[in-house]
Amino acid sequence: MTEAMNASVERAAPPASAADTLLEGSGLHTFYGVSHILHGVDFAVRRGETIGLMGRNGMGKTTLIKTLLGLVRPREGQVRVRGEDMTQAATHTIARRGIAYVPEGRGIFPNLSVRENLVMAARGGVDGRREWDFDRVIHTFPRLGERLANGGAQLSGGEQQMLTIGRALMTNPDLLILDEATEGLAPLIAREIWNIIKTIRASGIATVIVDKNYAAVMALADRSVVLVKGRVVFSGESRELADNEELMHRFLGV
Repeated sequence: MTEAMNASVERAAPPASAADTLLEGSGLHTFYGVSHILHGVDFAVRRGETIGLMGRNGMGKTTLIKTLLGLVRPREGQVRVRGEDMTQAATHTIARRGIAYVPEGRGIFPNLSVRENLVMAARGGVDGRREWDFDRVIHTFPRLGERLANGGAQLSGGEQQMLTIGRALMTNPDLLILDEATEGLAPLIAREIWNIIKTIRASGIATVIVDKNYAAVMALADRSVVLVKGRVVFSGESRELADNEELMHRFLGV
């Protein structure tokens, strides 16, 4: 076994200015009660890049996302948004800085129509741009255009996921975080979601993707970060991880 296999594998990311770094966590220690979940995690997303956040179930991925978004407070460490300390900021304050979150479980409003779910979220981006308006979202998600009057609860699981992503895009974010975007979806629908994520990536929106389809994640992601028991064990170019069967088996079980 190589020396790299006996330790965490991290590659230094290219230097970036504070203006280029949209979201950053440094030295994050997060607890649930007495359970120590994150152990000194460093994580950063730069403008326009796509990151795959991977790891087996229960390794701290969702906790890291919630810590970065102010849904859970770290006991130690700092969260910065565009270089500004936001460790104690409210979640809505962080979101207003150009960050959108598509949570596991979707979180649509079931009693509102598709149109209402989308329109209620509409706002300009941090710089006032409105590149993702209602028409563009419907063009990107033609299934939703056929169901504008339907309530959220009347949609299939795949359509609900499309609605959640579309609603997030209506905020014109600079960063979109997708937590288990294809969880529980039929293969054909999951493929459609991946194609949509490609479109979002090509539009220049930075993206963090959490998904069990590691091959699909790494095919899209510029960089991959792997968590094991709340620690970063790999951080580097996705192709480096994908090409290393030993690391894939050790850290991800594939």
